[in-house]
Parts: sequence; structure tokens; C-alpha cells
Amino acid sequence: MKGTAARMGVMKRVQLVFKAKANKALDKMEDPRETLDYSYQRQLELLTKVRRGVADVATSRKRVELQMNQLQQQANKLEDQARKALGMGREDLARSALERKASAQSQLNDLQAQYAQLQAEEEKLTVASQRLQAKVDAFRTRKETIKATYTAAEAQTRINEAFTGISEEMGDVGMAIQRAEDKTAQMQARAGAIDELMASGALDDAVGGDRRDDIQNELDMMSASSDVERELSRLKGEITAGAPKQLEGGANGNSQAAPQAPQSQGQGQGQGTQYAPPPPEQAQPTQQAQPVPASDLPAEPQDREGS
Repeated sequence: MKGTAARMGVMKRVQLVFKAKANKALDKMEDPRETLDYSYQRQLELLTKVRRGVADVATSRKRVELQMNQLQQQANKLEDQARKALGMGREDLARSALERKASAQSQLNDLQAQYAQLQAEEEKLTVASQRLQAKVDAFRTRKETIKATYTAAEAQTRINEAFTGISEEMGDVGMAIQRAEDKTAQMQARAGAIDELMASGALDDAVGGDRRDDIQNELDMMSASSDVERELSRLKGEITAGAPKQLEGGANGNSQAAPQAPQSQGQGQGQGTQYAPPPPEQAQPTQQAQPVPASDLPAEPQDREGS
């Protein structure tokens, strides 16, 4: 018994929790505007049924009225026939015609009673339809007012939530902005770190090592060619400037050595060793000749002195 009571208590509690959850979910999903529209639709359907009932009662009343007219015409016709039969001396025919008239009159009385009931029912339904129509119109006006008020309140609530930043949309926007700011700060820190490493020279090899494009290679080649041409021009200038100095030193008896033309064997005999220029491979065009002592200079030929 105790176990059964405990299970019943658990089941009731589960039902209560389920109903509470369902009620909360339905309350969250319910839109008052949709509920009002549905209620208005139901009222219109009810009003349509009432009007249809009024039309049915009116149709029945009209049918009874037609039957009453037919019976009234039949009764009038039977009365005329009875009168004619009496005029012809046929009392029996007149009696039969009057009996039929009485039956038609009885039916006519019944139809008149039904007609009165139908007419009263039609009047009641007409009044009810008019009242219901007035209620439906008032409900429609109130419904539109409530819907407009609810829409304005909802919009005001959303605006206030947006201003205060507690709405879901603004919360998502705020989170997105925060993530963007964090990424921007991270990129700025990374860029600053790379700038510092480049300024210290730690990334020179990694940046300017082997990763050279075609334009940079071409510019380097042009720079190297310009350096070669400039060096060649300098060497030519030094050679050109050194040649006249050597010629001038040989003519004035300067201590600098100058190349001389080879002498004939007749002139060179008996006058000491002749000075011969150094071989081509030992000549230094870019350097000035070292001064030679006077004792080592060759003697001038005698013929050149007499001339």
C-alpha cells in the first residue's frame, strides 16, 4: 500500500511538472496578436452560423406562407363551388365543398400557428444576429487597439533592450565587436614585434636572403655593371695620367725609370750595360715606377751628345 501511494505521488508530481513546463513553453510561444485574430475569426464564424440560421428560418417561414396562400385560395374556391351548387339545387355538393373547405381551413390555421412561431423565431435570431454583429464589431475595434498597443510596447521594449545592450542581437553584435578588437590588437602587436625584429637585424637574413624577385636581381646586376664601368674608367684614367709622367722623367734625367728604345750593337759596345725595360708580365700600369739610383742608369751614347 505504501509503495502504491508513493508511486501515485511520483506520477502526480511528474504530471504537475510536465504541465508546468508545457504551460511555460506555450506561454512563451503564444503571441497575443495571433490569439486575438483567432478569436475574431471564431466570432465571425459564429456570426455566419447565426445569419445562416436566420436565413433558414426565414426560408421556412416563406414556405409556410406560400402554403397558407394556397390553402386560402383553395378554401375560397370551395366556398364559391358550394355557393354555385346551392344555386343549382345541389345541396349535397355544396355540403361536400364546405367540408373540404373546413379541412383546408383547419390546415390553414395550423400553418398560421407555425408561421407565427417561425416569424417569432426569425425575429429572435435577427436580434441575436444584430447583437452578435455589434459585439464582433466592438471586439474587432478592441482587437486592433490591443494589437497596436502590443506592437508599440514590443517595439519600445526592443529599443530599450538595444539601448541597454541586453538584447540578444546587440549581445551578438557586442561579442563580434569585442572579437574584432581583440584580433586587431593581436595583429598590431604582431606587426610591432616584426618591426622591432627587423630594426634589430634579426630578420634581415630571413627577409632578404634567398627571396629576391626578378626586379631586384636586375637592379643588382645594373648596379654591379655600373661599379665595373666606374672602376674601369678609373683604371684607364690612372694609366693615362701615369704615361706622360714617365715620358717627362726620362727626358729630364729624373730618377724615375722610363722605357727606352733598344740601341744598336755598335753603340752599346764598350759603354756599359744597356737598360732594358721589364718584361710585359712584370709591368705595373696602375702603379708609378720606383726611382732608380743614378749609378744604375745607363750612360748616354756619345753620338747623341755630339749631335
